[in-house]
Amino acid sequence: MTTTEPSTGPARSAKDKVVAWLRAHAFGLAIANLVANIGIVVTGAVVRLTGSGLGCPTWPKCTEESYVAHEALGINGVIEFGNRMLTYVLAAIAITVVLAVWNRRGVIRNLAIIIACGVPFQGVIGGITVLTDLNPYVVALHLLLSMAMVGLCVWLLDELRSPVRDAAPRAVRVASLVTFALGWVTLWLGTVVTGSGPHSGDLESRRTGLDPALMSHIHAYVVYGLVAATLVTLWLGRKHAYVRRVTIVLLVIELAQGLIGWVQYLTDLPVVLVGFHMLGAALISAGIARVVVSTRAHT
Repeated sequence: MTTTEPSTGPARSAKDKVVAWLRAHAFGLAIANLVANIGIVVTGAVVRLTGSGLGCPTWPKCTEESYVAHEALGINGVIEFGNRMLTYVLAAIAITVVLAVWNRRGVIRNLAIIIACGVPFQGVIGGITVLTDLNPYVVALHLLLSMAMVGLCVWLLDELRSPVRDAAPRAVRVASLVTFALGWVTLWLGTVVTGSGPHSGDLESRRTGLDPALMSHIHAYVVYGLVAATLVTLWLGRKHAYVRRVTIVLLVIELAQGLIGWVQYLTDLPVVLVGFHMLGAALISAGIARVVVSTRAHT
């Protein structure tokens, strides 16, 4: 008698292997998505702080004759063009996240799709900032949209992996929403301060005409309110381990950001400190989003 080997079925195709790898690493890719969105906020700050906002003077081309930067544009052209190219990296990461979570219907897939669609939309807004010679209001919209993208990335991460928990009590949820709202007012006022200050991105771009010292003080008062709301959220949510943990992280970020803000104000806005302040703003956006989602039930 002869025996035959049991069939093991057809070997997995390369496509199946790629899809399996993406699904297995969905959380890591979502982290990369968050890091990339925070990173492009920082590189955008570099563009503005080095006066490279019009390093490529038009859009979608870099110049009327070329899509890429050339020697005549100098280092400013290289910086601005490099920031534009990072948009493609951001898009590639966002697309891989969509592919990784495509089999998960509902909030997870929807969030991934929204984030991916937000990348080209942000690119268009960035182009409009160039075509309007860095209009401070358009620049503010460009930054705030990036902050919203950061918050959505945090929400996606929470949906993918976070502690199983019941919804926090109503008082905690309300306090977290107040914190979130004040956080966004703080971010918006930060763009108003920037739009009235000296770091415009180009020597020829116009400013809002508002008094930067006055706007800085108004911004600071709202920050005090944000810290107070965060402390209230921490107190009300002290019996809920996850809420307590993420709120403490947000409070630390706020205090560090406030310290940087005061030091940069008192030292006439050195570019290095302003750059760290921009990073802090992105972390604030992530922190307030994380506090809000921490009060929701997660199974």
